[in-house]
Amino acid sequence: MTWGLRIHTWLKGELVGEDADGNRYYRSRHSPIGHAEKRWVIFNGTNEASRVPPEWHAWLHHTTDDPIKTPPRPWMKPHVPNPTGGPGAYLPQGHDARGGRRARATGDYEAWKPE
Repeated sequence: MTWGLRIHTWLKGELVGEDADGNRYYRSRHSPIGHAEKRWVIFNGTNEASRVPPEWHAWLHHTTDDPIKTPPRPWMKPHVPNPTGGPGAYLPQGHDARGGRRARATGDYEAWKPE
């Protein structure tokens, strides 16, 4: 958190709640007439937008007025942050980080040749 955000949160923010990861959600105490209240999150750890759970995402984007805790369904998986750019990122065969080699093409591929 930057000093500017810390001061802004201290002066103008009202704590609304906290999620299971320890991220804290705030809204502005006073909004100008005719304007929507400002809402923001202070992350516990790295600032990664994919770490915001769905119920808080809906609240941050003014889809709901209150974060709704949905009961877990059997098909729901636990939240996993976006691994792009990190050690858990997907690297296809032939990627330079995996040695740059991939299996040779099979007989179903025919290279284009100009006539």
